[in-house]
Amino acid sequence: MRLFDKPEASVSGQGTIKMSEQEIPKALELPSKARRYLKSMAHHMRAVVTVGQNGVTDGVLGAVDAALLQHELIKVRMHEPEDKKQAAKDLATQTGSCLCALVGHTAILYRPHPEEPEIKLPR
Repeated sequence: MRLFDKPEASVSGQGTIKMSEQEIPKALELPSKARRYLKSMAHHMRAVVTVGQNGVTDGVLGAVDAALLQHELIKVRMHEPEDKKQAAKDLATQTGSCLCALVGHTAILYRPHPEEPEIKLPR
């Protein structure tokens, strides 16, 4: 389910999505051991999605959602964000994924495939 498909979402003048408190889904929570494991898996990967100067827009959310569905673990590069920590958290919550790490301006996101997850997390 993609968050920006809901009719209640409104886009502000800068292209960012504003939602009421009830409509914002929660980000996926993982233990630190699993996040470290996913971070090590993503080390050799390149960024699949780039967030431009307009920030987190519905187009970016669509690209992140599609990439997570296909790959489960992705890197997202942010171009000169005003607040990179908040932008990374927004990406994670609005896509229902886990923010595994934030290295520089690159966020590592993980969301298991809904039917056939390929990545096995450590216990």
